[in-house]
Amino acid sequence: MSSVRTVSPQGASFVFSRAFLFALLANTVWINASEVFRYFVFVMPMMREALPEVGNVAPMDFVVFASWGVWDTILVIVATSSAWVMYDRFGPGFRIALLAATGLWLGIFAILWLGLYNMNLATLEIILIALPLAWLEMFVAALIVRRFWRASTAA
Repeated sequence: MSSVRTVSPQGASFVFSRAFLFALLANTVWINASEVFRYFVFVMPMMREALPEVGNVAPMDFVVFASWGVWDTILVIVATSSAWVMYDRFGPGFRIALLAATGLWLGIFAILWLGLYNMNLATLEIILIALPLAWLEMFVAALIVRRFWRASTAA
């Protein structure tokens, strides 16, 4: 795969290639599928059961669907680019994939769900299902990036 290496004035380099775009595309499919599965199979029914007094909790209409599209787009960009930069800096080791996934998971999902729990908007039962599935999502996303990062450096 072709790539263009750019060097910043500070001396750090970043490889931008078709491989990176393919990683973004693959993670778009993976993360959207994972988010939809987790939400419709676990989170939505559990939120509705846990918070019946809240009118229209966990709705699904055009506005909500569009906001989840924005969420997923941001998540794909952050997950893919963060893992890519980590591999570029530290190499594509398995431990780096674990660190990239765990760091992203802590910074995005753990904070989100702990905040919801703190505001009494999520139960411990929901968190104990949502957080491990979110970590698995980020780990698979990091492995997807790893595969494409390796392809970009092999060229």
